Amino acid sequence: MLFAKTLGLFVVTAIAEIVGCYLPYLWLRKDGSPWLLLWAALSLTLFSYLLTLHPDAAGRVYAAYGGVYVTVAILWLWQIDGISPSRWDIIGVAVSMVGMAIIVLGGWKSS
Repeated sequence: MLFAKTLGLFVVTAIAEIVGCYLPYLWLRKDGSPWLLLWAALSLTLFSYLLTLHPDAAGRVYAAYGGVYVTVAILWLWQIDGISPSRWDIIGVAVSMVGMAIIVLGGWKSS
């Protein structure tokens, strides 16, 4: 149960981080509205808050989160940017998720 909750929270956290970085990109590169920066700041604030909700030390949380971030970023590439992931992208996602699972299942407290 802890693993599923952690994974779900990581996915939401990754989306908040990616949105917070994508919106300034739209403003700078795609001639978007400056209002995008406000939404980006709010999204990055949410991202920071979500990272505090995990039950373990910050360094371990950030390390495990990295695997999920890679996965969500590749899904973003496919769904939002419209670019199909390569086999190397898929292999990288698999390796990242195995690393995340090892960290979470091997060292996190279940309380």
